[in-house]
This record gives sequence, structure tokens and C-alpha cells, in this order.
Amino acid sequence: MTQANVNPIPEGMPTLTPHLICANAVEAMEFYKRAFGAEGLHKMTMPDGRLMHGMMRIGSSPIMLAEEVPEWNSFGPTTLKGSPVVLHLYVPDVDAAIEQARHTGAKVIMAAADMFWGDRYGQVQDPYGHRWSLATHIRDVSPEEMAEAAQHGCN
Repeated sequence: MTQANVNPIPEGMPTLTPHLICANAVEAMEFYKRAFGAEGLHKMTMPDGRLMHGMMRIGSSPIMLAEEVPEWNSFGPTTLKGSPVVLHLYVPDVDAAIEQARHTGAKVIMAAADMFWGDRYGQVQDPYGHRWSLATHIRDVSPEEMAEAAQHGCN
């Protein structure tokens, strides 16, 4: 039950926030700080030290984390052998961001390249199995130009 004076969406929270399940989630929080400049906001651990709930912010976006907990049927991508989800992160310098992520332990899946939709874009996979696309917007492209370029499969 909500109180009449309580905002149903907490201040500073968007309507959609990624919530990642990670093996070694406490370690993952530290990785995201080093790799993506995340700011740790909240960390609540279980009595055995596993992360029950973590909250971080990367730029203006919140991200939640939790530990794999098999007894709760909660598994991350390393246990599941992959994930169909890609987290998209806009950054001021995609080449530097990909290099920082690689330097801290991410695997480069796709080197940065200029793309037909107007972004310089690449992908990395973090050590916990989550895939991240990183991009810097480098030029504005009309929908017509984008559709034409896509038909030719060119960057």
C-alpha cells in the first residue's frame, strides 16, 4: 500500500533500471568502478558475504546488482552460458572506454568503428558474462541516410 504523499517512483530513479545477476557480485561492483567509472551507492550483503543488493550509478544511469543465488533460482550469464542482453553505454571517448575496460579485465568482442547510424561503436564482455556496447555519437544521420546505409551494410 502506498501513502498519498509518497512518489511511486523514487527520486532520481528512471522507470527502467538494469538489475544484473553476477557470480562474485561484490567483485563485479569493484570491476564496474574501474572499467566504467561506476559510483557505488549502496551495498547490502547476506550473512555469508554474498551481495543481496547493490546499487551503482554509471553516468546518469542507475544499475542494480545481486549475487547468483541458486536456492532462489537466480543465475548470471557465466552459469547460464551467456545472455541475450547487451547493456548500451554512451561515453565521451569510446576508444578510451574500451581500452579501459580491456585493461581492467573485459574481453573486447568488437573493436570500435564508425557506424552508419552516427556512432563510433564497439562491444566488450565483462568477466561476469555481461556484454556491453559502448558508443560515442560522432555525427547526426537522418533516418533516410541511415536506412540507405543499412541496405548496403556499410559503416
